[in-house]
Amino acid sequence: MDQTGRRRKVTIEIGADDLLVVVDMQHDFLPGGSLAVPGGDEIVPLINQLGKRFTNVVFTQDWHPADHLSFASQHPGKAPFDTVELAYGTQVLWPDHCVWATHGAQLSVDIDIPHGQLVLRKGFRREIDSYSAFQEADRQTLTGLAGYLNEREVGRLYVVGLATDFCVAWTAIDGAAAGYDVTVIEDATRAIDSNGSLKRAWTDMAEAGVERIMSREILG
Repeated sequence: MDQTGRRRKVTIEIGADDLLVVVDMQHDFLPGGSLAVPGGDEIVPLINQLGKRFTNVVFTQDWHPADHLSFASQHPGKAPFDTVELAYGTQVLWPDHCVWATHGAQLSVDIDIPHGQLVLRKGFRREIDSYSAFQEADRQTLTGLAGYLNEREVGRLYVVGLATDFCVAWTAIDGAAAGYDVTVIEDATRAIDSNGSLKRAWTDMAEAGVERIMSREILG
């Protein structure tokens, strides 16, 4: 508090070793895409602003073969958002999306963070989906991101992008489990929010020790 009793405005200082993880900002998840996240385009300018505060930036990119087993089209009689049991457990079925080498799989052309240092592709194995940037949905197959971050000796992780309740949440939770100080910048994410998935995701992230802030706490 200051002398007038008002709460002082505190801006988080981003260190030279902190890292911004920009999750799945791809055309298929933006308006007009095959798995569009409501309001996904609204966060692009904010992510660009945040990117300027970070020396280190990593992008993730969903990257599926056309016959990926998470696609409803591969399961006769099933529709998007139904579930099936795969070898590793229950799988939500999705519309075909982010098929490699298609426009929908490309990172948004409006993302303007030219100093981003790594694009990590996930979900390219036909039989395993991958929400997290750290490990695939079988919870055994690693992506290699942890090794990259360890070699770079990064500090805190800040996570933004799409979708809050799936790839953002899984990435944040796995980052915390790997021993990182992880924060999700809430207003720089958007959610699918199917059947209460957003509320569950925030609960799971809080239980994992993931922090939750707004962009103004960095941008001022």
